[in-house]
Amino acid sequence: MSDILLQVNQVSKTYHEASVATQVLSDVELKVYKGEQLAIIGSSGSGKSTLLHIMGTLDQPTSGSVFLDGEDLYQISNQRQAQIRNQDLGFIYQFHHLLPEFTALENVAMPGLIAGQPKGDVTHRAKALLERVGLGHRIEHTPAELSGGERQRVAIARALINQPKLVLADEPTGNLDAKSGDSVYTLIKELAASLGTSFVIVTHDAKLAQRMDRQLQMVDGHLLLAQDTK
Repeated sequence: MSDILLQVNQVSKTYHEASVATQVLSDVELKVYKGEQLAIIGSSGSGKSTLLHIMGTLDQPTSGSVFLDGEDLYQISNQRQAQIRNQDLGFIYQFHHLLPEFTALENVAMPGLIAGQPKGDVTHRAKALLERVGLGHRIEHTPAELSGGERQRVAIARALINQPKLVLADEPTGNLDAKSGDSVYTLIKELAASLGTSFVIVTHDAKLAQRMDRQLQMVDGHLLLAQDTK
């Protein structure tokens, strides 16, 4: 059985506005392995977020292909893509995107309920995940009652509720202070190790990225080994 979970083959992305064409990604090749924690570093505008969105079927490549567990993500129906986003992928963003009117428990449980899973089972898993991220005492609190670091921990728990194969994180510590950001990276490392979930994290913070298993760097739409750019 292959240890490759996700494979990106010669992916390019060009945006067109009026008569202007802007190439954001150029023939990107990438393999993500099962259980791996991979960081992609790069400056703003380098293309790293665009690549992450294409890996998560949130944006379509101009050319190239993306395979998740052997399934070509851009040769399947929109319905199947949506199912994969809900069940096989988890997403964490710089801004937590929690629903303000719902409690931490309800926010974490939401993807499971959307998938049609029994409410009792989903609630039990959501409580257990909030315990694992250190928020068992905050399950009935709304986002407004939580600190920035706590909100991001809720977002991490939400990303894991359906036991995804891969979590895609876009600047997950970019809106946090250094101490909170460091604790979020520590948590991601611990959860990846204990759950066997793969993580791909895009960030501009090279110091925090070095804590992941492997680091790559995006430069002007090209993906390079991080050490090649030093």
